[in-house]
Amino acid sequence: MTKTAITAAQILPVLAERWSPRSFDTNYELPSHELLSILEAARWAPSANNAQPWRFSVLKRGDALHTAVSAEGLSGFNQAWAPNASALVVVSIKTLTADGKDNHFAPYDAGLAVANLVIQAHELGLHAHQIGGFVPDALRSILELDEDLRPIVVVAIGKVASADQLEGPAYEREIQPRTRFELDEIVLHGKP
Repeated sequence: MTKTAITAAQILPVLAERWSPRSFDTNYELPSHELLSILEAARWAPSANNAQPWRFSVLKRGDALHTAVSAEGLSGFNQAWAPNASALVVVSIKTLTADGKDNHFAPYDAGLAVANLVIQAHELGLHAHQIGGFVPDALRSILELDEDLRPIVVVAIGKVASADQLEGPAYEREIQPRTRFELDEIVLHGKP
């Protein structure tokens, strides 16, 4: 299934072709060299004051942590499809700076790292789906996260599979076309 973006101007193919499936190939095992490439892309994202507040918990399908996070750390219908992903990456942020102050840039910086991760995955022929439906306290407990770490997203990574393996809301969302607001709706000042 392809869902290439229809854009007002040409953009990089890796951006135009990227989309977030819920249907993952359960036979695909994410090789270490691909995982390393994905994590390196995330590691080299920019961050305010080079604080690099992101932390990654990498859970491969079949591992106890992957199973526990899938069953107890995800919410809603995410529990039905996300366990099929080759890996789940729980992204957490350090909420305090080195001098103990609130790091209000941390969510933005981590978003940049996740964007790099997602684009690198797509460049490798994989797909990633960012999951906001999770249970923070369950993730903290399962992953034994330090007090100053706050989980902000779970990213499912793997090879896309047919939408037919999904049911209910997951299937309905999978077959929908990609849509975005028009530029006129989101560019408030300095329109091209």
